[in-house]
Amino acid sequence: MTSRATDVLVLWDIDLTLVDLSGTGGAWYRQALQTVAGVTLDRMPSFPGRTELAITTELLTAHGIEPTPDLVDALWRELVAVATATSPLHEMGTALPGAAEVLADLAGRGGVVQSLVTGNLPEIAHHKLASFGLHTHLDFDIGGYGTVSAHRPDLVAKAVELAAGKHGTAPGEVVVIGDTPHDVAAALACGATAVGVATGRHDRAALAESGAHVVLSDLSDTAAAVAAILGRS
Repeated sequence: MTSRATDVLVLWDIDLTLVDLSGTGGAWYRQALQTVAGVTLDRMPSFPGRTELAITTELLTAHGIEPTPDLVDALWRELVAVATATSPLHEMGTALPGAAEVLADLAGRGGVVQSLVTGNLPEIAHHKLASFGLHTHLDFDIGGYGTVSAHRPDLVAKAVELAAGKHGTAPGEVVVIGDTPHDVAAALACGATAVGVATGRHDRAALAESGAHVVLSDLSDTAAAVAAILGRS
């Protein structure tokens, strides 16, 4: 795998890649569903690697509620209100080792633009990362978020489209970094380089088997992580 150190779009997953806030999503959904639909959540969808649209649709359907666009929007508004009222998040989770250092290192390299491909809603994505000081090196305006589609490859495609529109040309290379096979599959579907980080529920072998071009145990070795992301051996 080769790459230039310029004209690279790096797209980060958030949960269990940059931060660990395990358990918060379910709690936020439980409160939002009760407020919007008057229903007690008793069937929790799977979260890792999935988009908010997929999760919300499954959750409403599982509780016998038709996921109309208006209801989905109402649930998302309440979800944002609940999540952003939860503070300080740093007392409920942690930034993963090396995340801040890798983000800062890449930010100092010419031609490297960093954004997100995350199942989160945009407002929640910012809230999560800002709570740990991880937001400053990311361009949130060109991210692919969970509102875009139930299918994660569409998020990668959207981020690339937005980046091309903002910078006037398509990026020379796109790198997607995440902790699940869903992240890897989305990268591969869009012709991007897939970097797996085994800081979630999937080990190195599972990420490699899913097709990741390179797999890291974590981000704690800044030089090794940056080399992997920029395609340098």
